[in-house]
Amino acid sequence: MSFKSVRSELKILRRRKTKIVATLGPASSNAEMLAQLFQAGADVFRLNFSHGSHEDHGRNIDLIRDLETKSKHPIGILADVQGPKLRVGRFMGGAVVLTNGQNFRLDLNPTPGDSRRANLPHPEIIAAAQIGSHLLLDDGKLKLRVTHVREDHLETIVVNGGRLSDRKGVNVPDVVLPIPALTRKDREDMAFALERGVEYIGLSFVQRPEDVIEAKEIIQGRAWVLSKLEKPQALDNLDEIVRLSDAIMVARGDLGVELPPEEVPLAQKRIVQASRAAGKPVIVATQMLESMISAPTPTRAEASDVATAVFDGADAVMLSAETAAGQFPVEAVTIMDRIVARVETDDGWRNLTDRRRPEPEKTTNGAIAAAARQVAQTIGAVAIAAMTNSSSSALRVARERPTAPIMGLTPNIETARRLALTWGVHPVLTPVTHSMTETVAVASKLARSEGIAEPGQDIVIVAGMPFGKSGSTNSLRVARVSRTNAQEAEFDDGEK
Repeated sequence: MSFKSVRSELKILRRRKTKIVATLGPASSNAEMLAQLFQAGADVFRLNFSHGSHEDHGRNIDLIRDLETKSKHPIGILADVQGPKLRVGRFMGGAVVLTNGQNFRLDLNPTPGDSRRANLPHPEIIAAAQIGSHLLLDDGKLKLRVTHVREDHLETIVVNGGRLSDRKGVNVPDVVLPIPALTRKDREDMAFALERGVEYIGLSFVQRPEDVIEAKEIIQGRAWVLSKLEKPQALDNLDEIVRLSDAIMVARGDLGVELPPEEVPLAQKRIVQASRAAGKPVIVATQMLESMISAPTPTRAEASDVATAVFDGADAVMLSAETAAGQFPVEAVTIMDRIVARVETDDGWRNLTDRRRPEPEKTTNGAIAAAARQVAQTIGAVAIAAMTNSSSSALRVARERPTAPIMGLTPNIETARRLALTWGVHPVLTPVTHSMTETVAVASKLARSEGIAEPGQDIVIVAGMPFGKSGSTNSLRVARVSRTNAQEAEFDDGEK
């Protein structure tokens, strides 16, 4: 697939560095709304496979690809699979009310429950639970403590009571559950999404490195594995999970259920920091502008929450129900775009970003990326162009968080779409080049045509030789953009 160079009314150049992910749903699953969300600032669209049919998701994928063709701009698609969602069974009257201090049994009996017992169709929970373990029901609204463990049931006491209805979720924060990260439904959903060519597979409820390994064995490089960290146990294996994953999500919904509220902001910062150090794109998600599901403006606290994620160094921030089912999806993306853009003009943000820059990787690739940032800053270059096949060159430059925007130049449409999630990267589909001279000429032309550079301005170009070999970034050039060609100079001779 290739994009023509013809300009379109949908052609958009993002000036901000932090990306925006928008979830599609009933409020946004049509061509007109998609175009409005894209124009408002959405860089990646999320498909939530916890809801909707394959037919619904397939239709949305077609709409996104049509929008991509019209805009001449790569757009990423995240297929977010449900994972092993644990739930209680049904009740005779549809719901019961549990009171503090009462005894309550959870068992394997499929009979509808009552005020004394409920079906828990998950023997793995019963097997893993211990006396003193806690179970959180209905997103943490109710809390039970285990008092006795039997072969086929748990005896508990109600710590925090309330109304409990059919099929509400169960969280077990105290133990690692021996359950696979992928259910049969997840595997079917993944097969569908991979067949349709999505860029990222969101892996829910990751607990162990083995969960990521299992997913990668299935995916076989056909998409990035995006690990959603929403279990406290994942934090115990954070560095290894980050190392194995292609991207990370701070999924604060379930994480906020299983962790005390005061721990969630610290977990967010820790996850973002670990992802930054590893050079892996990281998304901060859940309840960012939740009041905008039903209101046209966010609360001041929500605006501060988005700003905090940007200050923390996240690659992207995500909207969930705000764009999937809310009354004001375009307004939600618009205000998130405004908040992000404003933070990135603040001197304090820039200073903090520079101070938190991780040490350069002790490799040729890492040294070139660090040098590109430094050279661009020293000479006032308006862009860094990273020629990349697999995305690694652009990811390394993004890890440096340069002041100049990053042009992710690639002949691979899959790579271009994946880079839509990465901080500061403007992905551009390019022809295949075979020499540094040809690469410099292409980079200069695209910097001009994409509206990033004007004649007389400098750009920094990183690439690998031999050309076409992934992970071989070893060359750096400085070029001055002209109206017709690029007058390039070797960086290593210090002259321009």
